[in-house]
Formats: sequence, structure tokens, C-alpha cells
Amino acid sequence: MSVYTLNLRLFWPLVTCILTALLLLHQYIFRGSEDQGNDCADQGPGAVTLFKYILAFILFYFFIKYCSTQPGTARRGFHKVPEVHGKSGVSKRELLDDHYERHVRLSPHVLGHSKAHVAKLVSELVRVGRTDVPPESSLAFRGDFIQIGSSYEEHKVGSPDCFDIILPLRAPRGLKMEAGVCTDKPGGPPLCTLNTPRKAEWTRRHKAFMDTFMHLHNAQSIYRMSPDSVQRWFYTATQRRLAAVRYPFEQRCSLSLSFSEEQQVLLRLTPRSDYVCCHISMGIRLIPAFPLGDGAFLVASQQGQQGEDLWTVYFPRQEQRLLAWLKGRLPPNSCHLKCLQLLKEVRNLSGETLDQQSGAEWGGVLSSYALKTAWLHLLLSTPPETWDECNLVDRLDDLLRSLRESLQSRALCHILLGGVSGFLPDSIVLPKLVKETVPSNLWAEFSDVTLDMVSARLAYSWNHLPRLIRLGRPQRTSLGRGVRCKYIDAE
Repeated sequence: MSVYTLNLRLFWPLVTCILTALLLLHQYIFRGSEDQGNDCADQGPGAVTLFKYILAFILFYFFIKYCSTQPGTARRGFHKVPEVHGKSGVSKRELLDDHYERHVRLSPHVLGHSKAHVAKLVSELVRVGRTDVPPESSLAFRGDFIQIGSSYEEHKVGSPDCFDIILPLRAPRGLKMEAGVCTDKPGGPPLCTLNTPRKAEWTRRHKAFMDTFMHLHNAQSIYRMSPDSVQRWFYTATQRRLAAVRYPFEQRCSLSLSFSEEQQVLLRLTPRSDYVCCHISMGIRLIPAFPLGDGAFLVASQQGQQGEDLWTVYFPRQEQRLLAWLKGRLPPNSCHLKCLQLLKEVRNLSGETLDQQSGAEWGGVLSSYALKTAWLHLLLSTPPETWDECNLVDRLDDLLRSLRESLQSRALCHILLGGVSGFLPDSIVLPKLVKETVPSNLWAEFSDVTLDMVSARLAYSWNHLPRLIRLGRPQRTSLGRGVRCKYIDAE
């Protein structure tokens, strides 16, 4: 149920206009009756009626003024949220449930159709780019793809309009790459390099490939695979594959491929008809990656400086196994996914009121992966039965408290690299390269001032959640696009 607050700035001008209109109407009626009656008619009743109107207006004004200054009203409710809820009959659980159904929850029908259309398009792209034989002196698509991110892990918020797809690449035939852990930046996200062995004959025979994709690092006298060069080749190769499969899709949707300043390849799908429910425009982030082994991949890093040629490690298979294992332990009516979705919504609502710089810092610290990591830490450290649906508010409060404790300690450990290895199931196997690395702190790059700002803002957001919900996105629908799906009512 929604929370209503009387807006006195709008109320009093409205009351004044209504009373003025009534006064003018009274004068008009009175003058009409005066013209039709006797010229010597008594004018007393008109003055008495006008006096009654003025007296009623004054009494009504003081009554509203008295009520608006009493404790527990909406004006004081911004400072004492629990008391407002108790007196108005709206608990925090009811507020969260109502907002979740209106603005956070995704339609399973729309999400399922969106994922199916994305999978169909991407599968056609990798089909035309598949090569059964490794190339001689170039990169190539391996022929499969891995779906990652919140849209596939069932904790997407708002609208199914963004999807992340990993596209594994094949190295040229005869080229042997050696992955090495970057030790120059200990403690941060896992960063690696892709090097060629020293005195490799292949590098001398394929100079064109080396000049295009590799950089020589004189300090070690070795060649390293350049992420920027790989991304540019991937963009051009995807353009050619998209041109080959565009025709059957263009009849129902328009396709566009872009290469952002962050060296990311984004495929935009805009439906022309009811190809996708509610005409949702979807962005597909295509991520080229090199297999590292045991289901892990090396992806171009966004944190390294120009010329460092660094790659970050993704663990899609390990995270999928971990989520499936946790789902099997939790109660059937578990609130764990809903809890993470509401945490993301608190982050989004609070970030809307910040300026550009503070908003960038807020979103960087509380990234979706950081929130998911804190959520996984709590899931692994609490009994499964405590995640029953009836404990939603308690678990969300625990999650926010543990997140603030991590902010105050300046550390949020990677769930697979030095986090809670003793709690992980045996089915989670890591590549030997990263198994013995130092614990990875996802917040190592942020300053103490930034982390303190985020911690204080997070506490404020949770304590003033009703106000954020009232002010944030009042016109957004359950799909997040202002268009209601025709299938929602049938679910």
C-alpha cells in the first residue's frame, strides 16, 4: 500500500482558489436575485453569509495548522521513520512488498522471451563465425557463448533491457600463450597477462599477427596480448558476422553495433513490432574472452592503464555452480533473490539524488558485482532456514549491516579468491594459476573518504527508505519503460 503525505504548499493555494470561486458564485447569485426582487430588499443576509464564509475559512485554517504541527505527522515522519509507519498502519515489510511488486519485480514472461530472443541472435552470430580448425595467423570464434550477469541469475531489477554474453576466442594454430598473475597491484581484483614464451619460433614466423595483436615489453623481452587490439578486431569481426545474419532479423527488429569509449562492444536490438513484449529496446554486451581452464576466462580489464595489457579473470562456471548449490540448500520459499534485488533498488533510488561525481563513486563502490559478493558472503555464513520469506526485512537489515562493516574495514574479499574458501562446496574448482593468489579486495582502488561517504549514505538510505520511495521514479511501471506488458495480468 502506498504512503500519502499532505503537501501544504499545494493545499493552501487550492483551498484559497476554491473559496474565492465560492465567494464569486455567491455574489453572482445574490446580485441576480437582487435584480429580480424589490429594489428596497434588505441587504443584511448577504453580508451575514459573507461573514460566515470568512469565519469558516479562519477556523479551518487554524485546524489544519494545528494538526500539521502535531508529533507523528508526515512533516516529522522524515526524521522518525518507524513511528510514522506504526501510526499510519504501514510497516516496512508492507512498504517493501508493495514497491517490489510495482517497480522491482520482473515479469517472468517478458524476461523469458527477452532471453530467448537474445540467445537466438547470438547463436546465429557464433554459428557463422565458428571455425572447426584453428586459424593460421588470426583469432577466431570458438563457436559457443556463456550467458552471465543478473538477467540470467534471476536478480535483475526493473527491466530486462541489458544482457552480458561471453564469446570465447581461439588463438592461432601453434601459438602458445602463458597466463601470468600481475604482482604489481596486489590486493585488488585479479589481474593477469597473456605472454608468449621466450624465444618462440611462432612469433618470428607470423610477424603480421604480432604487429597487430601483441606488444613487446622490453623489461621482460616478451610479447603480451593487447586487450585493445583484441577488442578492435572483435568489433570488426562481429560487424561482418552481423551483416551475414542481419536480413532475417531486420524484418522484426533493427540491429546496431557500437564500440564505446570503454572499449566495449554493444549490440542494440530495437523491435519493430511485437517481436519482444512491450517493445523493449535491449542492449547485448558482447565480451571476447580467452579460456583459462576449469571454466574460467580472461577478459580485457578496464582498470589497467594504457600499455599495461592487463586481463581480469571471470569465473562464470564457478559462480553458476555456487548459486545452484546455494539454491538447493535454501527453503523453497526463500527470499534470498528478493533481498538482493531490493538492495540494488535501495542503491538506485539513493544514487538518483547525487551529483555526477558522487553518483559515479556511489555506483562504483556499490557495483552489482560488489553487492552480489556481499550477498554471497552472508548466504554462506548464515543458516539456510533463516532465509525464509517471512524473514525478508531481517535478512535485508543483516545484509546492509554487513555491507557497512565491510566499508568501514575497507575490504570486500572476492568470494572465490581468499574470501570464504572454507564454506565453498567441493564442486567449485579454480584454475591453478589463481588458486594460490593473495586475497582479492574489490574495493582496493577506492579511497577511505569515498568508502566513508558510501557507508554514511547507505545508512541514511535505509533509515529514510519511505522518503526515497516516494521521491524516486513515481511514473515507472513494473517493466521500467512506461509500457505495461499485456501478459502480466494473465500470470
